[in-house]
Amino acid sequence: MTLLEGLLMLVTFGAATATPISVHDSPNQLWTNLSSLPRLRQEHSTVVVDDNTIAVVGGVTPLGDATQFTGVRTVDWLHLYDIPSDSWRTAAPSPYKVNHPNVAAKNGLIYLLGGLIDASDPPEPLPEWIASGESHVYDPEADKWTKLESMPPGTERGSAVMGVYDELIYLAGGMTVLDGPYQDAVTTVTAFNTTSGKWQRLVDTAANIPEGRQHAAGAIVDDTFYVVGGRWFDKSNVKDEVFMLDLKNQGAGWATSGRHMPTARGGIAGAVVGRKMYTFGGEANLDTVTGLFDNVEVMDPDTQEWAELKPMAVPRHGTSAVAVGNEIYIPGGGLQQDGLTVVVNGVENFINTTNHFDVLDV
Repeated sequence: MTLLEGLLMLVTFGAATATPISVHDSPNQLWTNLSSLPRLRQEHSTVVVDDNTIAVVGGVTPLGDATQFTGVRTVDWLHLYDIPSDSWRTAAPSPYKVNHPNVAAKNGLIYLLGGLIDASDPPEPLPEWIASGESHVYDPEADKWTKLESMPPGTERGSAVMGVYDELIYLAGGMTVLDGPYQDAVTTVTAFNTTSGKWQRLVDTAANIPEGRQHAAGAIVDDTFYVVGGRWFDKSNVKDEVFMLDLKNQGAGWATSGRHMPTARGGIAGAVVGRKMYTFGGEANLDTVTGLFDNVEVMDPDTQEWAELKPMAVPRHGTSAVAVGNEIYIPGGGLQQDGLTVVVNGVENFINTTNHFDVLDV
C-alpha cells in the first residue's frame, strides 16, 4: 500500500466520551473557495487519482430550481479537477447512471463498484432507487471505461464505506434501497481484488460490521479499517459509533471503539490527513433551520480521542471529501436536508443542491 492510498481512502460520526479541544490548538483551518463544479450535484463520490487530479463520479442533480418541488435525476457524469490550474474538465460518462456510487482509486485507475440506480424507466422524479452490482474501471489516460466482474449476488449496494489496502478495495456497509422515506442499512463487508479482477470473500468474523450503516464515513489508516457514524435505516436515526477491523488479524473480527464521535451524524464526508481522520457536515440536525450539521471533528487513531474544530464555511450533506497533502477537498453536496422545506428570504426551498467547491487547509 502506498502512502498516498493509506492517507486518502475514506469513502463518507459522534458521543460525549470524546474530549474536544479548543479550535486555537489547530491554527490553520483555512477554508478557500475553488472553481465551482461544472454542474449542481450531490450523492456523488470523490477520489484522488494522483497528486494533481481529483475525480467526481455520479450523483443526482435537481430537475428544477430550489423553489420547485420537481425532484432529482441520477447522472452519469465524470468530472476531473486539476489541482494546479484550479480547473475542471468533463470526461467519458460512467457506463450507467448511478447515485451513492462505491468508488475507489488504485494505481491511477478509478473503480466504480456498484451503487444505487433508478428503479423504473423512465425514472420517477422522487427517489426510487435500488442497488446495482455493475462494476467498471476507468482509465484517465485512455478516457475509457472497462467492464469488471459484477458484485456477487446479494452484496449489491450503494453508499458503502470504501478503503484501499494493498491490491484490495474494501467495501463496508451501505444500502440496497432508497424509496421515498424508506431506506435500509446493511452490514455486508466485501473486497475486490484489483490484481485478479475478482471479488473475494472475507472470513466470517470480518464479513459483517456490528450494525448496519449507510451514509457513513471511514478510512483505512495503517492496517485498520474504520467505519464512522452514518445512519441505521431512517434518515433521523444517526449514529456516532466507530467500528474497527484489523486487516492483519481479520479473524478477531470487528470491534467498537470506546470513544465515539462527538456529534452523531449521517450523510457525512470524511478524509485522512497525517493519520488523523476528519469528518464533515451531515443532515438530520433538529437544531438548525436547514437540518444540516456544520461540524468538523477529528479523531487521532493512536488514542481514539476526538476533537471539535472550527465549523464548515459552507455546511453540506450528501457530499464527499478527499485529501491531498494537508488539504481536504469537498465538492458539491446539499445545502439543506432532503425532504425538508426551508424558507429563504421568504421563499420556500424544497431541495438545494450546490456546485460549491472548497478546500480546507488543516
